[in-house]
Amino acid sequence: MKTLRLLHRWAGGLIGLLLAVLGFTGALLVHEDAFLRATVPHAADVQRQDTATLAAAATRIFAAQDRPRSIVLASERKGLHKLSYPGETQKGAYADQDGAIIQAWTSNWARPEIWLFDLHHHLFAGDTGEIVGGIAGLAGLCFVVTGLILWWPTRRMFHLRLWPRMAKRAAIVHHHRDLGVLVAPLLILSLATGATMNLKWFSQALRAPFTSPAVMEKAAAAPKIKGGKLARDLDWAAVIGQAQARFPGAEVRTIALPAKTGSLVAIRLRQQAEWLPNGRSMAWFDPATGKMVAARDAQAMPLGSRITNADFPLHAAKVGGLAYRLVMTVSGLALTLLGTLAVVTFWGNPSGLPKRRKKPAAKAKTTPEPVTA
Repeated sequence: MKTLRLLHRWAGGLIGLLLAVLGFTGALLVHEDAFLRATVPHAADVQRQDTATLAAAATRIFAAQDRPRSIVLASERKGLHKLSYPGETQKGAYADQDGAIIQAWTSNWARPEIWLFDLHHHLFAGDTGEIVGGIAGLAGLCFVVTGLILWWPTRRMFHLRLWPRMAKRAAIVHHHRDLGVLVAPLLILSLATGATMNLKWFSQALRAPFTSPAVMEKAAAAPKIKGGKLARDLDWAAVIGQAQARFPGAEVRTIALPAKTGSLVAIRLRQQAEWLPNGRSMAWFDPATGKMVAARDAQAMPLGSRITNADFPLHAAKVGGLAYRLVMTVSGLALTLLGTLAVVTFWGNPSGLPKRRKKPAAKAKTTPEPVTA
C-alpha cells in the first residue's frame, strides 16, 4: 500500500496539470454550440434539411473560386455550416444555410472554439499531442483505480465537500480522495472514451471481444471504386436526393469532395438510431456523373464498430440533452480540481512526510544573585 501511495502521488504530481487542462477544456467544449449561438450571426437559425435548401447551399459553396474540401452541415443546435479547406492549412469558415460566408479564418487562433479543441484533442502538437493525450487518459484511469484502493481504508472518514475545508495539506488530500471517489464513474467514462478515440490500439483491444480489428477496419473502409473527374455543374439536388432516398428519414450531415483524382464524392448521414452527431451511414457518388456507386448502413456495421461509434457522443455529451451536458461538465471540472490540487500538494511537499514542527528554543536558566546585607 505504501508503494502504491507513492506511485499515485508522484505520477499525479507530474501529470496532474495536464489532466486538469484536458478536464477544463473538455468542460468548456461541451457548451460549444451554445457559445456559437450567442456570438455568431445565424448560429441560432432553425435547421433546414430539405433537398432544395441543401443543394442550393452546396452549389453556391462549391462554386466559389477558393472552394472548401468539405462541409459539415447545420445541426439542430447550430444553424451554421462549417467549411474545411484542403491541405494542411488552418483555413476554415462558417456559412449560413443559404451558403453565404458569415465568418472565415486562416488561423486556429482566430476562433476560440477552434484553438480550444486543438488544445483539448491535440495539445497544439498534432498527431503527437493526440497520442500524449490518449496516454494521459490511460494514466487518469490508473489514478481512479489506485485512488479507490487508497481511499478504501479511510472510507469511514468520507465527507461530501465541493472544496477543502481548509488550505492545509491534510485537508486537501482528504478532499482529493473523497471527491475522486464521488466522481469516479464519470471520470472512468470520460477518460476511457477519450483514450479510445486517441489510441487506436486501446480501442481495438476493448472491442476485440465483440469484433476483431480486421473485421472493423474492413467495415469502415471506403469502397475501392474509381471515380471520374469532378464535374463543374454537378447536380447537387440529384446527389443529395439519392442519399436521402437510400436512407429515408436520415439527417444529411456532411458533404465532401474527392480528396484526390479518382476518389469519390462522399455524403455522411445520421439515422435516428445513431448517437454520433455526424453519423456513420455513408453514400458515395461518382464525381463525374453524380450517380451513387456505394452506400454503407451504420446500423448494419459489426457490434464492435457500433460500440466505437458511441465513444465521441458519450465523451462530448452529444446525447442526453442538457442534463447529460451538465453531467459531463461536472466531470471535466472535477478532473480540473483533482489534477490541480494534486500538483499543488505534491510540489508543496514531494516527500509526503509530515513536516516536523520546530521546537521552541529553551529559555536559559538564570541563577538568582545572592542577597547581601
